[in-house]
Amino acid sequence: MAFFKEESEDVKIEETFTVKQEDLQEQTDLIKDYEESKEEEHHVKIEDKTHLETDCVLKVRDKSCFTCTPCDKSLASKSKLKTHMRIHTGEKPFTCTQCGKSFSKSSSLYRHMKIHTGEKPFTCTHCGKSFNHSSFLNLHMRIHTGEKPLTCPQCGKSFSKSSSLYRHMKIHTGEKPFTCTQCGKSFSCSSSLNKHMRIHTGEKPFTCTQCGKSFSLSTSLNQHMRIHTGEKPFTCPQCGKSFSTSSHLKNHMKIHTSVKEYVCLECEKTFITAAELKRHQRIHTGDKPYKCSHCSKRFTHLGTLKKHQRIHAGDKL
Repeated sequence: MAFFKEESEDVKIEETFTVKQEDLQEQTDLIKDYEESKEEEHHVKIEDKTHLETDCVLKVRDKSCFTCTPCDKSLASKSKLKTHMRIHTGEKPFTCTQCGKSFSKSSSLYRHMKIHTGEKPFTCTHCGKSFNHSSFLNLHMRIHTGEKPLTCPQCGKSFSKSSSLYRHMKIHTGEKPFTCTQCGKSFSCSSSLNKHMRIHTGEKPFTCTQCGKSFSLSTSLNQHMRIHTGEKPFTCPQCGKSFSTSSHLKNHMKIHTSVKEYVCLECEKTFITAAELKRHQRIHTGDKPYKCSHCSKRFTHLGTLKKHQRIHAGDKL
């Protein structure tokens, strides 16, 4: 009685597989074709075998018999099992020739290479913004649809991205795992720490294209740009006056409420804003921070300096 011996051959791929950028897609396709052909060879042609052999092949085809020992997951082929095992081994044989980053799958490397090539084939039909991967486009689309499928179990607040929910959850747990090595201040997320570190390094990576002034935060640059554009998106509901920043509107609103919460400790005079108090205190300190570039005369207020400079300009209005 003849017994059928299952014969299969592992897909042989180099331990370290560095893919050239120009050959990336071609090599990916070749690997896929090779894996599929070996899987087909594993399932021998039924008509060429005996009845007993046919039964054995059908049993192999009828169930996912390639099982991962560490997690008991079943895979359809030995090649898929081999790829899956990299999750447990940490093996990343596909390396980017541009930056050296490694990946466990060739498809992940192919997706990553679009960062270097600048290829962004997935475009938003609403605003025209493009992305290098479909998943990024899907996340972006939630901006237009308003979809927020992720909900905080503590307070019910919803989010469009899992990373945003994860960051938010630290408010409830009080977790602040990111600590500044300079001053010891802690933060709930790495991005907040990175922004904070610019205080110590003096880094100002955001530069105004109009005047060249640099800022440590993108929000500060956006606020500054309104000087050039004249945009004033914050409007007072009482009198209709508009402002370029929310803080300026907040200070303005105190005029209507008549709140004067800033008190001079020297003379007890009260002011609506901290800036007004600071200007007033120069009377007591004698501080004159504004210097004329023509005659070196100094002034307490900027308005007084500007008025003085008209003398040098020949303007007596």
